[in-house]
Amino acid sequence: MSMKAAELFDLKGRVALVTGASGGLGLRFAEVLAANGAAVALVARRADKLQAAKDKIEKAGGKAVAVEADVLDRAAMNNAFDQAEKAFGIVTILVNNAGVAHSTRATEVTEDEWNHVVRTNLDAVFFWAQEGARRMLAASKKGSIVNIASVLGFGVSKGTIAYATAKAGVIQMTKALGNELAFKGVRVNAIAPGWFVTDMNAEAFADPKVRDRLLRDVPMRRTGELSEIGPLAVYLASSASSYMTGQTIFLDGGHTAG
Repeated sequence: MSMKAAELFDLKGRVALVTGASGGLGLRFAEVLAANGAAVALVARRADKLQAAKDKIEKAGGKAVAVEADVLDRAAMNNAFDQAEKAFGIVTILVNNAGVAHSTRATEVTEDEWNHVVRTNLDAVFFWAQEGARRMLAASKKGSIVNIASVLGFGVSKGTIAYATAKAGVIQMTKALGNELAFKGVRVNAIAPGWFVTDMNAEAFADPKVRDRLLRDVPMRRTGELSEIGPLAVYLASSASSYMTGQTIFLDGGHTAG
């Protein structure tokens, strides 16, 4: 059976929830899912930025609802899923994008910093995936969970021990969830981005020395454009990837291949 790409990637009638959706990669994921027909629940901590993101998507003809929530707050998590369901129906596309970075050498990392980075980048990813999956299964719905990992979950750089450890955990968790949920029709995959300039790292990339050092290991010798990451999220969310689960796709300009 031959189908056109437009049909394979069509998300009409689907409901997506994106965490960390107020800016950077999260906003990009939300925009591109909405542009391909999904109704999107935008979740983040910054209410003003969330509202701006919602307005931007609606102005482009998409459907969105904004829900203020800290991903570490379980009550707020349940409320976010409830709000998405109230507005649009059961969430069948979950993009686990929220994350925090740090730049502390291993011997200097405090217990509080370690816990905050690992809880946000690993624990929250699991509990949101678990809740999303529970709701999909209870409603007998097939769905797609997309976790955001990182090239640092595969290789490391100095000063990122908590972040790199958490992202490696996300890659393994994606395999385990994909394995357990496959028979119910809930697919779980991950995107591991290489260097994309976002609010989180813009300061580092503004320094030419740091920029040169980071791009030395990237065969394409450049950072990724936000427009280059959206299509992969649509692919993983849509029926175009219906036989793929438990996988992590590196989108990194060849970084991990070098």
